[in-house]
Order: sequence, then structure tokens, then C-alpha cells
Amino acid sequence: MAILYHYVHCPYCIRVRMALGHLEVDYQSVVVPYHDEDLPNKLCGKKMLPIFEFPGGGHSNESLLIIERMDEKDRLNCDLLESHKSSLDHLTDRLGAQIHSLCMPYWAYTPEFNPQSRHYFQQKKEVKRGPFNKLIQNKQQYLDALAPLLEETEKLLTPYYAGESLSILDIMLASHLWGLYIFPEFQFSDKLHSYLQPVKKNVTLNTTRISGARA
Repeated sequence: MAILYHYVHCPYCIRVRMALGHLEVDYQSVVVPYHDEDLPNKLCGKKMLPIFEFPGGGHSNESLLIIERMDEKDRLNCDLLESHKSSLDHLTDRLGAQIHSLCMPYWAYTPEFNPQSRHYFQQKKEVKRGPFNKLIQNKQQYLDALAPLLEETEKLLTPYYAGESLSILDIMLASHLWGLYIFPEFQFSDKLHSYLQPVKKNVTLNTTRISGARA
């Protein structure tokens, strides 16, 4: 059976879980403690997740490569990446900059983290973003920067991202937006919430097709 080594909060890990759910791929879920450097280095030579162990052998830590390889019937229309990946990456990079600053202090206290992994996570992330307590104090700054980006995103939904049906592009977008559900003072607009719920229904981020460690 295939094995997915992943973090729960990471949008690149979430995109692979979403895609595997949509494709109805059976796999074993292994949630890697954030402070564990040995396992990802052993499997792929660097601390970068997700890592997918393919059923026939071999590993990859590139989320889109994993999805494209597992989507043998192209149910997610991966050919759309050629024309849309650059612009969508630009959008998700800008969204992620604000979303991560808002959500990281909350992610750190989810069941994914024990005290050791929480300390490691906080130390690593504070190097780039500053102390978590300051991120919380400056939350309005990130919310204000996020608002026009979400308005921009809404205009691209017809009703899915740049199209009328679910595709790899929606997996890429929704996996970043999903993190905002943990932020207690944020509420999606009706349009974005109505977009995310059918995506959730179509990708099934639950444990029905997963065995092994926590999913």
C-alpha cells in the first residue's frame, strides 16, 4: 500500500490528501512530528513534506508530481497547470503570506503538536515571521492585507477556479484557504464558503480511505 508522510497543517500536504481523497486512493497516513528531521532526510534527502511512497516503490516530496502520477485517468485535469500554474502560484503565495501569519500561532496548539514539536515549530517559524505573540497582536494588519486578496480570488471562481468543474487548480487553492477555518475571528464570505464546501465534499479529507497513524 502507498504511504503518505505528512503534516496536518501544511497546505502542500493537504493538497495531496485532498487529491488522493478525490481519486479514491487507498494509502497509509503517517503524521510526522514536526521536529523529526531524520525520517524525511532518510527518505528524500531533506526535511520537506509531504513525502509519498508509491505502491510500486520510490518516493517523491513534490506535491504536484505526486498528484499527477496518481491521477492516471486525469480526473483532475492536470493539463490546466500548463496555462494556470504561474498565476495561481502567485495568488497562493500572496494568500499564504497572510494566512500563515494569522494561523501559525493556532496551528501550534492543535493535537498535531506535542511540546517538543511545538517548540521546534515555533523556533523555526519565528525566524522568518517574528514572535508568535507579535503575530497575534498584529492580526488586524494581516486581515487587512488578506481582504483584497480574497476579493480577487472570488472573481476567479466560475464557480470553480477558472472553470465550471473541480480541477487540480481548486485543490491548490483550497488547500491554502482551508487554514483560515482555525482562526477564531475570521469568517469567509458567503461566496468563498459556498465554494469551499463542495470542494470539501468532493475531496473527502476524512479517514475513510486511510489506515495507520493519525490522519
